[in-house]
Amino acid sequence: MCRVIELRWCVLLAVLLFGACDMPDENESTPLAGTGDLAQILERGTLRVLRPQMVQSAHLPRDGYSLDFEEELVEAYARSQQVELQWVYVDSRADLIPALLKGRGDFIAGNLTVTDERKERVKFTVPVAIVREQLVTRIDDETIESSKDLEGRTVAIRRSSSFWTTVNDLKRGHPGIEIEEVPERLDTEEIIRRVAAGEYDLTVADSNLVEAVLGYRDDIKPALDLTRDRPIAWAARPTSRKLLEHMNLFLTAAQLTNRSTDLRTGDLDAIKQRRVLRVLTRNNAATYFLQRGELVGFEYEFVREFARQQGLRLEVVVPPNAEDLLPWLTAGRGDIVAAALTPTAERRAQAVVFSRPYGYVSQIVVARTEEDRLLLREDLEGRQIVIRRSSSYWPTLEHLRYSGVDVELVAAPEEMETAEIIARVADGEFDLTLADSHILDIELSWRDDVKGVFALTDEKPLAWAVRDSNPELHEAANGFIGREYRGLFYNVIYDRYFRDERRMRSHIEERGDLTAALSPYDDIVRRYAGQYGFDWRLIVALMYQESRFDPGAQSFAGARGLMQVLPRTAEELGFEGGLIEDPEIGIHAGVRYLAWVRDRFDDELPVRDRMWFTLAAYNAGYGHVKDARRIAAEEGLNPNRWFGNVERAMLLLSRPQYARKSRFGYCRCTEPVNYVREILSRYNAYLESARISDLERASL
Repeated sequence: MCRVIELRWCVLLAVLLFGACDMPDENESTPLAGTGDLAQILERGTLRVLRPQMVQSAHLPRDGYSLDFEEELVEAYARSQQVELQWVYVDSRADLIPALLKGRGDFIAGNLTVTDERKERVKFTVPVAIVREQLVTRIDDETIESSKDLEGRTVAIRRSSSFWTTVNDLKRGHPGIEIEEVPERLDTEEIIRRVAAGEYDLTVADSNLVEAVLGYRDDIKPALDLTRDRPIAWAARPTSRKLLEHMNLFLTAAQLTNRSTDLRTGDLDAIKQRRVLRVLTRNNAATYFLQRGELVGFEYEFVREFARQQGLRLEVVVPPNAEDLLPWLTAGRGDIVAAALTPTAERRAQAVVFSRPYGYVSQIVVARTEEDRLLLREDLEGRQIVIRRSSSYWPTLEHLRYSGVDVELVAAPEEMETAEIIARVADGEFDLTLADSHILDIELSWRDDVKGVFALTDEKPLAWAVRDSNPELHEAANGFIGREYRGLFYNVIYDRYFRDERRMRSHIEERGDLTAALSPYDDIVRRYAGQYGFDWRLIVALMYQESRFDPGAQSFAGARGLMQVLPRTAEELGFEGGLIEDPEIGIHAGVRYLAWVRDRFDDELPVRDRMWFTLAAYNAGYGHVKDARRIAAEEGLNPNRWFGNVERAMLLLSRPQYARKSRFGYCRCTEPVNYVREILSRYNAYLESARISDLERASL
């Protein structure tokens, strides 16, 4: 197992210790613009940090560990110096050091391995993490026991990576090793995916990344350690002597309290000493999921606010099955369960206590839309109802049976979410099920093949769970819920996930006026569409789908403007995030981002399919489309074709057995599937309108 030096839980200590450090010499000589030391950084009030473009949300954290801990450290360092943080993005890792030496940034924080070659060009800080470079192969490859077994094998890596030097050094002793240079645009996780799919033979990855990948896929494995422990560090120009000195002091202080992976059952005082609240939850539409690269979900946002008010960082832990939530809590693998649980006697018997309620739901019988025989509880006699044994629905139906209604109870697999059970009812695979009213509301916002026929219960409370040995945490949770329940913050996030008509309604799109002027912004769209190689009418169709041509539109996830771009994404693309509601800036940022997404896909793909992949990724996130292409290949579908292939695979990402093994997790991907079809329909209507106009002009 790799030894990762976790730093993010101790940034407060680091800032406190670091505050006593000496300030830079005021007599430093004045350097060239952009290449100054700490004194110049403090004078201008901005810290410019280089990193590869679009690196946020590299995966969906499920085990409390995030590969993005460097970002949190950098933010803490900037706060300690009381300067504004400015991220400076480069296209690839190969551009990081050249950009630093040219003065585009002050230092690099991009998971950069310290190598002898790099040390000749830049100066590194003390380690941020310790990793090993590991050879990665398919799970069924049993042929590699030592480096000599690599004779005749091909290792696929980027030339700019530290792995290139490692494998070339290995090749000197084993000349039969072949090295395949892969495009710089491919990140290491994508190369690993291609190894799993058989497109590449072998690759190399840092052990911390391999560990993260093994958290969601079981078709690859590390075959060999190719290096001993190697440091990951920040890099600065050799002339930035004071900056390096101060960063080293900061990082050293931060490492005084490393993260422990031991099971912990301490109460709130112990949690505050660690400065981390570990929340156990589920990866589904009602709790915690990834949306356009942002971590979202009602439970996630609500418990994150609780952690913030307690001065804690939030870690999310997702057990493999719903039935594991409370056992993992009592074992010390998390501190609190926030997963829309209804308190039951069976659950209370597991050494847990529940918070005061933060919501109420009814349990609704769910049937196919054409069902017309269910009017009363007695009509359930003899019907089959499928639910998880660990769910609160089970005792409800047992009580119904005791009352004289002989229903057939069938236990669904514990890893199956309620939304998946509902989908199987819709398909006719299951007869009936039960669902909490808020879960059913989400499902009915996009599907019309099921319905709720009646409630089996009065409203039941939803609550968090904590260990019964943690009274301080229990009291703090109750105090938070008492303050926030039905307050402004609560109502905003509740409406966002369960009442937002724009997000939840079934999309029946009007076709609009198909005149020569498709939108009020045609001239702007034409200019930027041509600049980035798009048909301007396709951009207009996308813009209508995103905002209905409203420059003030804002999504529940914070995307803004005509093209609904996230402010952080706009900033990565070189725009000021706060200005994207301006039509000129918003359209330019959206088109540039669309081009960035398009360029992540192979240019050997059919032009049309590459465009459909691009639109789906614009809507759902590039990662979900990558996951769907992998699933398509595994399911015998064509991963290079959208319609009837990858679009079908995307729908599988709402099923736990697929989401659990996907890098980006759960996706209610009916939305991007419909999104592509609706944009295509509108685009075709624009083209048809143009064709008719041309014919009319020709007849004059």
